Amino acid sequence: MRNAKVAVALAALALAGCTGSTDPSSGQSPDQSSNPGGTTSSGPSTTLSSGVPTSGSAPGATEPAPAPPPQGSAVPLPGGETPVPTARVDGGTLPDTYERQVSTSADGRTLRVVGLAGGCKTADAEVVAQSADQVRITLVTTYYPPAEGAVCTQELRDVPLNVTLDAPLGDRTVVLESREDTA
Repeated sequence: MRNAKVAVALAALALAGCTGSTDPSSGQSPDQSSNPGGTTSSGPSTTLSSGVPTSGSAPGATEPAPAPPPQGSAVPLPGGETPVPTARVDGGTLPDTYERQVSTSADGRTLRVVGLAGGCKTADAEVVAQSADQVRITLVTTYYPPAEGAVCTQELRDVPLNVTLDAPLGDRTVVLESREDTA
């Protein structure tokens, strides 16, 4: 996990160093300034969410795939959080890559679960059923295909997600399931 954080930090620094800035005295970016013997970019330069820079658009190029929305962390649970005992969490159908952790807010109506996101994938959680004895939550991973020629990193990280129940959890069991979607 620490290596993943270091890799993300280094990638962010590398990308920050690749962005051009405008020269306030000339109103031109470095690509537009005099460049003896060099070349200049003929089109706008952007960086995809995958971190792959692209330059301009070629004739006949297709629209890039939708970029995944930014993946933030869930807001803190109101009144703090209390772990749900593992005996009341059923994650039997989850792949091994998922954490089987659930916490409740002080009032018991908000649950925190852990999804997976990273690269071209985002995480979300949905309450799909609530009954007197259990609550079913689906952890959804959505894949956003990269634009042609772009790549996605393959790291996944745990992402805390909050869901709200109709009534406090109480003694009910939480059943965790997963689903993968494509945008």
